[in-house]
Amino acid sequence: MLVTLLRHHLRPYRTAVVAVVVLQVVQTLATLYLPSLNARIIDDGVARGDTGEILRLGGVMLAVSLVQVVCAVIAVYFGSKAAMGFGRDVRGRLFGHVQTFSAQELGRFGAPTLITRTTNDVQQVQMVVLLTFTLMIIAPIMLLGGVVMALQEDVGLSGILLFAVPVLAAVIAAIVVRMVPYFRSMQKRIDAINRVLREQIAGVRVVRAFVREERESQRFAAASTDLFDTSLRVGRLMALMFPAVMLVLNVTSVGVLWFGGQRVDSGEMQIGALTAFLSYIAYILMAVMMSTMMFVMFPRAVVSAERIGEVLTTTTSVVPPTAPVAPPTGPDARPGLVELRGVEFRYPGAEQAVLRGVDLVAEPGRTTAIIGSTGSGKTTLVNLVPRLFDVTSGAVLLDGVDVRDLDPDVLWTQIGLVPQKPYLFSGTVRSNLEFGRPGASDDELWHALDVAQARSFVEELPEGLDAPIAQGGTNVSGGQRQRLAIARALVRRPHVYLFDDSFSALDYATDAALRAALVPETRDATVIVVAQRVATIRHADRIVVLEDGEVVGVGTHTELLEQSETYREIVYSQVSAEEAA
Repeated sequence: MLVTLLRHHLRPYRTAVVAVVVLQVVQTLATLYLPSLNARIIDDGVARGDTGEILRLGGVMLAVSLVQVVCAVIAVYFGSKAAMGFGRDVRGRLFGHVQTFSAQELGRFGAPTLITRTTNDVQQVQMVVLLTFTLMIIAPIMLLGGVVMALQEDVGLSGILLFAVPVLAAVIAAIVVRMVPYFRSMQKRIDAINRVLREQIAGVRVVRAFVREERESQRFAAASTDLFDTSLRVGRLMALMFPAVMLVLNVTSVGVLWFGGQRVDSGEMQIGALTAFLSYIAYILMAVMMSTMMFVMFPRAVVSAERIGEVLTTTTSVVPPTAPVAPPTGPDARPGLVELRGVEFRYPGAEQAVLRGVDLVAEPGRTTAIIGSTGSGKTTLVNLVPRLFDVTSGAVLLDGVDVRDLDPDVLWTQIGLVPQKPYLFSGTVRSNLEFGRPGASDDELWHALDVAQARSFVEELPEGLDAPIAQGGTNVSGGQRQRLAIARALVRRPHVYLFDDSFSALDYATDAALRAALVPETRDATVIVVAQRVATIRHADRIVVLEDGEVVGVGTHTELLEQSETYREIVYSQVSAEEAA
């Protein structure tokens, strides 16, 4: 998966990659050439007292060093540009792909791990790309070039490499193999910390209300300790790697000096050649050390790439149509007509269907209410209309067209959804309302707030429409959050309004005023209301009663009181028989 990611997302940076490779090759060749020049200065200049030769070769060394520095700087620039662009593109692709997920895929992964994969996992792969451009291109050239140049200086002394390189490779391989499972475990531990932290921040009021701060601190400490223990194991292995590499390097250097000194003493080797040979041995082992850095990062990057690939290869269960059908137009068209025909829905792996054999028609200009006990499938039914899920069998139709055949953008522009848990984005009152329709005028925004019974508290805010809203709307009350979400849907002016228990946080007076104000605003639209309170839906044109995923009653409030035992039980649990009548 790592290779696939690199091949796909580095394609736009081919020019930069080629430039980095060329510059790194030139830099490495310049580096390998310097010890040879130094040896010539010692043997041809210093030994003979030839000052002119020393100055000439010294000038060449200075020029080569300058080329080396310039190539290194430019290579790092292009390498960083490609690596950072790669990370940006992968994050963008991940974010865009997650946006296509249905609620089913989002629930399967969960928000904490998706956040980790989009941030930490991408960063691990990005770091390997950067190290590849700065170290990994140099390492093999330096290793091979160092061996060639060492053989050129003295073939007999090069036999030491037959001992040093295999031992070094064996030590690194043994350590890296043990690191891989730890890196995989580390990413899971980071997921766990994100999950606990997200829960504690989102549920801070509940934690304080039930005085559970100590318990939550213990949960976070446990998750943090798990990551600490795993990271400590990895750190110990990394701490073992570098001393092992340095031990081999120093033992090899001692061996070169021991045997090289004997060859110099016997006249088989010159001092300059021995100095150059030591430099090439250091280069060879330095190349192995640079490879070690890659070996440390590579296993973690492979794990991260697998986790990224798992998201990117997951296809949404809500697939856009290959040949979208346009909604009907003309005098006979009924925009906003919602029909459910024999709908069944079953969550993946569930033994029983949540909805079974549901037939329902919600017409424009009428309010259709859905009521039932907890777990009866009300929210699931509403989520089928905008295709947050797709039906297992049967069909959901909008304007006579199966929603699976409509272009998703066209479908969503027809619907104004106020979810059971209204969510506001960080920004201002204005920016949240403009989610309904970008570019809406101030008059339209204030009118929507007026209908949603939110004008009074927004006017009291010092900044009015530009008053700040915290992430999730945590700086406003639950009732204010619901009213702002309703106003956001009203700004859109869709053909279908879906209110999923959107009045639960309102007091009875505000609820009644809001419903009365909605009547003229939604006169030509289809309104589907899910509610727990009978008072909210008793005046609906049609009430649908759900029980265990099946429709057990359809009619007006009065008709259902006479015909539906389930509806009577719900009503009498909230009001007396006299009040219900």
